[in-house]
Amino acid sequence: MKITPLALTALLALGTTISYAAPASEIWTSQCAKCHGADGAGKTKIGAKLKLKDYTDATVQSAMSDEEISKAIKQGITVDGKEKMKAFSDIPDDDVKALTAYIRTFKK
Repeated sequence: MKITPLALTALLALGTTISYAAPASEIWTSQCAKCHGADGAGKTKIGAKLKLKDYTDATVQSAMSDEEISKAIKQGITVDGKEKMKAFSDIPDDDVKALTAYIRTFKK
């Protein structure tokens, strides 16, 4: 099969629009579940110690905007000068947006 210059250009253009980001569920499992739990309820040893929010609770979910969740992921959370959640500033913005949407799926 011969690839023409036009076909090659189209393939290259298509290739630049494909995202190679990890699925939000994988990011959650690798970066978040240790503290927040697989289901987002925060019922882990660390979650209990830090008194983490239960993301399965509709009231908790409605009290947080997507922007607040994204900011917490990117910048972390500090309370009274103590780090409650470390910043994940290296997670790309598109992944943070996907992770925020994934957190919303925990609501019961």
